[in-house]
Amino acid sequence: MNINKDTLLCMSLAARPGNFGTRFHNYLYEQLNLNYIYKAFTTRDLAAAIGGVRALGIRGCAVSMPFKEDCIPYLDELDASARAIESVNTIVNTDGHLKAYNTDYIAIERLLAQYQIDPQTPFALRGSGGMAKAVAGALYDAGFRQGVIIARNQDTGQRLADLYGYRWQAGEDNLNAALLINVTPVGMAGGAQADDLAFSEQIIINATTVFDVVALPAQTPLIQFARLHDKIVITGAEVIAIQALEQFVLYTGVRPDVELAERAAAFARG
Repeated sequence: MNINKDTLLCMSLAARPGNFGTRFHNYLYEQLNLNYIYKAFTTRDLAAAIGGVRALGIRGCAVSMPFKEDCIPYLDELDASARAIESVNTIVNTDGHLKAYNTDYIAIERLLAQYQIDPQTPFALRGSGGMAKAVAGALYDAGFRQGVIIARNQDTGQRLADLYGYRWQAGEDNLNAALLINVTPVGMAGGAQADDLAFSEQIIINATTVFDVVALPAQTPLIQFARLHDKIVITGAEVIAIQALEQFVLYTGVRPDVELAERAAAFARG
C-alpha cells in the first residue's frame, strides 16, 4: 500500500486496544485497493481525542469500552441505532460533522436470529455499560421479555432494567436462566479478571446457551467451560466480525462480498 496525502485514516479508541480491527480493516483496504489506513489508539483525554477526529479529518472512529457513552457529548448527531440505546461504537466524520452509530446492536440482532434462540427463553445479562445497552436493546426488539440484568452498580443496572421492563439484581442469587450473556470485561485478555468465569459453574451448567461478547480471546474461560459442558455458544469473535464489517461499510461506502468478509475476519483472528 502506498500512503500519500490523499490517504484516509480510520481508527479505534479503546481502553485496551486489540489487533482485530486493525487487521480486519487494513486487509480489506488492500484487497479492494482502497486508499485508507486503520490504526488502534487509546486515550486518557477523550474530549481531545474526539476533537482530533474532527480537526484532522479522520474518516471513521470505532469506540470501545469505556468510551461508548462518554463520547456522546462531543458528537454532532446520533443515528437511530445509537440514539435509541444511548451508546456509540462508530463515529463517521463527513467534512467535520461527526455522526454516531451503533453496529454492536446490528451484530447482536443478527446472531440472535442466526442461532434461532426462542424469544420466550429466560435470560440473564451481566453488565450495565454501553455494550450492555446494545445487547439489552437488541434482545427487547427481538421479543425477549423474561430477563434479568445483573450489575453491581445499582444505579446503572436498575436504569437499564427499567428501560426495557427487565429485573435487576446485584448478584446471582436464585438465578435460573437458560440464556446467559456476559457483557463485562470478565475473561478479557490482559485484564485483572482474565482467568475468571463471568457466571458461576453451576449456573452455566444449568443454562442452555452461553453468549460472551468478549472478543479477546475468542475462547474466553466462559466459552471454554460452556463448550466443555456441551452448551450452545455464541462468541465475541462473531460479534466483532459483524460489527466491524458494518463499520467498514459506513466508512468506505463499499460492502465486500461474503467470502471476502469471511477471509478478512479469519485473517484478523489469526
